[in-house]
Amino acid sequence: MKQIEGGVTAPKGFQAAGAEAAVKYKDRKDMALVYSEAPCRVAGVFTSNLVKAAPVQWDRELVEHSDFVQAVVVNSGIANACTGKQGMDCCRAEAECAGKLLGIPDRAVLVASTGVIGMQMPVDRITAGIEKLAAAKSPSLEAGHDAARAIMTTDTVPKEIAVQAEIGGRTVTIGGMCKGSGMIHPNMCTMLGFVTTDLNISKEMLQKALSADVVDSFNMISVDGDTSTNDTLLLLANGLAGNPEITGEGPEYDAFCQALHFITVYLARKMAGDGEGATALFECKVVGAATKRDARVLARSVVCSSLSKAAIFGHDANFGRFLCALGYSGASFDPENVDLYFQSENGRIHIYSGGCALDYSEEEATAVLSAPEVTILADMHQGDAEAVAWGCDLSYDYVRINADYRS
Repeated sequence: MKQIEGGVTAPKGFQAAGAEAAVKYKDRKDMALVYSEAPCRVAGVFTSNLVKAAPVQWDRELVEHSDFVQAVVVNSGIANACTGKQGMDCCRAEAECAGKLLGIPDRAVLVASTGVIGMQMPVDRITAGIEKLAAAKSPSLEAGHDAARAIMTTDTVPKEIAVQAEIGGRTVTIGGMCKGSGMIHPNMCTMLGFVTTDLNISKEMLQKALSADVVDSFNMISVDGDTSTNDTLLLLANGLAGNPEITGEGPEYDAFCQALHFITVYLARKMAGDGEGATALFECKVVGAATKRDARVLARSVVCSSLSKAAIFGHDANFGRFLCALGYSGASFDPENVDLYFQSENGRIHIYSGGCALDYSEEEATAVLSAPEVTILADMHQGDAEAVAWGCDLSYDYVRINADYRS
């Protein structure tokens, strides 16, 4: 497997576009299209929030019941959530418009939205934007980049990646893009994410791979503890790589899962590090846990802690905050038998062991915690299970950004 340039247009047969539609923003591209020249099998995972946006409801039905899909239309600025029948009518209008322009059935068009909750969608601007997208769609890497930029809201950078792997004697490509900066909390994948591949794989195995993957990728990130109404991760496979169809587990399926996990972890880390107002990616790695579930629970508890996040922002070696977060996680362990370490590109410090703080330099600890990516390593000394969770620090700007979000 190797990382290559590009995003969702890197696999064979995929095209994309970004366009200015003035859905809410007036100064940027705010609509995106992902299109496959061939019908795709699709898998999806969605928000666990009981308040589900109209696009989530639309997409879930298509993922479960549509024979194939071929396009995804995305807008930023307005979430189309808490919009009642009018919101579902908008999804239908988007699908019908895109289907007509692209020459595909409306049941082959997925839709996604991100932005302010409760605002009704300007359907005329949305359909005008789809016309621009259909005319501009291209297989170029730049078109994929335009799409990645167009789905951003409070994100500061676009997030995209592509990899290639040899599967079934053919070169298979997987590309992905996502957006997410606020309302990020483990509960599926609090964001919008789109992954494309030219792999030939059955719908059942595609869904199995995606559902298993998010447990240790997107479900292990948190920015602010808020699970969105619009969480959507879609995986489209058009089969144009020409490999023998994957219909069950085996070496080819494992190779795909490995490549998919590389994509999703990369995107998840990019989202966590780009959290609203963030100055650092905050990682917690738990090793030596009794079970895999305990390891996940412990790691997520640390990155979700507001006090831990504040300590990272202040470059403060207050290990008690991290130990405290481990303690209320719900996992059982012996605090007298835990080792805590701080590590980053600036070094590594063993800071707590045997129930007590160790002798360490505050200046050195501050230097370690001042890096753009910081890891808290917790060795529980209970078993061989481990897990990693990702978050970000909590800065003054988080409150400012969210206090002004609708204006």
